[in-house]
Amino acid sequence: MRDHESGPGGEPGRIHGGDLGAVIASHGGEAADWIDLSTGINRVPWPVPALPPAVLGNLPGQEATEACAVAARAAYGAAAGVACLPVAGAQAAIGLVPRLRPPGRAGILSPTYTEHAAAFAAAGWQVTAVGALADLDGFDVAVVANPNNPDGRRAPAAALLAQARRNRLLVIDESFADAEPEVSVCPALAEAPGVLVLRSLGKFYGLAGLRLGFALGDAGEIDRLRAAAGPWPVSGPALFAGCLALGDADWAAATRRRLAAETPRLDGLAWGAGWRLVGGTRLFRLYHVGDAAAAQARLADARIWSRRFAYAPGWLRLGLPGSEPEWQRLGEALA
Repeated sequence: MRDHESGPGGEPGRIHGGDLGAVIASHGGEAADWIDLSTGINRVPWPVPALPPAVLGNLPGQEATEACAVAARAAYGAAAGVACLPVAGAQAAIGLVPRLRPPGRAGILSPTYTEHAAAFAAAGWQVTAVGALADLDGFDVAVVANPNNPDGRRAPAAALLAQARRNRLLVIDESFADAEPEVSVCPALAEAPGVLVLRSLGKFYGLAGLRLGFALGDAGEIDRLRAAAGPWPVSGPALFAGCLALGDADWAAATRRRLAAETPRLDGLAWGAGWRLVGGTRLFRLYHVGDAAAAQARLADARIWSRRFAYAPGWLRLGLPGSEPEWQRLGEALA
């Protein structure tokens, strides 16, 4: 199974994690048998309440959209005046951003999530993968995932803001920043023209199926995104649940504490199996395992799905289990 993160050459193998249908077709079992650790989605999601009938029966109005944007600004530490647009997951913005201006040169700090490179290439841009932040100088658009997927690489907020002054637009994908809010540039966006931050509700809050994300930052870019997204870009249920989830500061704080305690537990299990930590975030970990194909097959025998990468045959990525029985199964599979 190919990977969806681009390698140093920027070649996209656009097969995404989380497709248990394909896994079951090749390895057997039923969906309920599997523990899917192939994504960085929190397996202990925010508890969505019952939806009011009007949320399902009515078109989402501007009031609901703005309420969700207000909740996002507050949760991410952005000032009230920062432009913010709810979108159908960060992926929706990734697909639209390259089409908002004439094609030019896009530099992408790599290896990273391949949909950035694929979207720019599809829109006619010249795409270059670079290995260091300083190598992004001079590109019309620069793209950085922070923290990065799959290796958890982080760039200091000050370095990113300085980099933005050397590009026409800096896109920062913060889809995995919720667990580590200190890495985010959102608190500085009011004084950072030329920066566009993408956020995802699906990862930290464990609600990937809602398809809700946000674009924050450069007002002109947000206006163009809003026009390109068209009316009702986000469903009413997503706006309703997202607004409540983002406002639940107690749940977010407790989840950050849990994840901070559980990442060393996962690293300990991996160390016991002879694996070496490459990096990661508090939602996923990346290990050098020697033969990743063999390690993935070994876990699959226990109905645990993981993530490997064509450009790094020794790498295997695992998300964090959710329940104690899941932790026990993983521990037994690695023992």
